[in-house]
Amino acid sequence: MPRVALTVTQLSRAGVAPPAETNGDPVNHHSVQNNGRMLLLVRNASASTPHTVTLRLPGTVDGQTLTPKTVEIPAEESRYIGPFPTGDYGSTLQVDVDNAELKLSAFGI
Repeated sequence: MPRVALTVTQLSRAGVAPPAETNGDPVNHHSVQNNGRMLLLVRNASASTPHTVTLRLPGTVDGQTLTPKTVEIPAEESRYIGPFPTGDYGSTLQVDVDNAELKLSAFGI
């Protein structure tokens, strides 16, 4: 199955309402359009278990796959992550989650 696309909410000086969160999909994972000025908000809805979000880096160096960036989200906490330079992360950011208790939102800055 294809990755679940996240919708990017564009931030503005006028303000925007918080978007609906997307439930993490640990089977199909996620993708989001990346222009290098995008942030993720990842919330862990678990009351007791930390969970991990993984940000994939496209391409290889000397034939070796690049090590993805991982961020642990403590139980009942949130993390803003980004921005993601397109030279490193590409124009489509691939986001993997280890559990559906991770809730995702994407913001353009």
